[in-house]
Amino acid sequence: MNTDLLQKKIDELAERVWEVEAIEARVRRMAAEGIPPKKPAPGELTARKEEILDRVQRRAEEYNFLLKNCAQGTALALLEEFGLGSMEIIKALTPFPGIGGTGEICGGITGSLIAFGLFFGSDDRLDYGALNQTIMKAQQFMAGFEDAVGHLYCADILEQVIIGYRLNPGESETAMTTFAQEKGFEKCGLPPGLGARLAAEMIIEAIMAKGG
Repeated sequence: MNTDLLQKKIDELAERVWEVEAIEARVRRMAAEGIPPKKPAPGELTARKEEILDRVQRRAEEYNFLLKNCAQGTALALLEEFGLGSMEIIKALTPFPGIGGTGEICGGITGSLIAFGLFFGSDDRLDYGALNQTIMKAQQFMAGFEDAVGHLYCADILEQVIIGYRLNPGESETAMTTFAQEKGFEKCGLPPGLGARLAAEMIIEAIMAKGG
């Protein structure tokens, strides 16, 4: 974890001018038309990897800010980029920030793991090889997330990285008001952005390996 880089990113998010109309238009289009299917070519991913990772990170930050939901923001950026799943999955993630607002596992993790299930999982429920592979990828991702952000739990990330003191916005209206005043919705783009970027990199590497 590079605390200086994390703080620089948090400061940038706090001061960013969000293009709300454009972000909302993308979300509304996917809500109306669904998530467009995609089949990225390994060669294209190789040539444009950094561009794709930057876009996924940026959109996870944007969707988190618009939706006020880190799990949904993370998952939506990944599902959109790789043509996975549906908006029903995003709806199902409604209670997942900090696992029901309890301060438990960060939505930057749960949103990414949903994308992993869709990408690495199998339509065959008895495909235990795919099950084991997906779990191993999940463990690899979580280790990488903890290394990048410093923590796995929402409460710890807020206290130690983003806000600077213990605050659970899900516990009361007063706490949520304080969170908003601290620019929490802006700053909390950090874990979704980094989580989505790490997850996208792992998915890209898997596609490239299959293509090779």
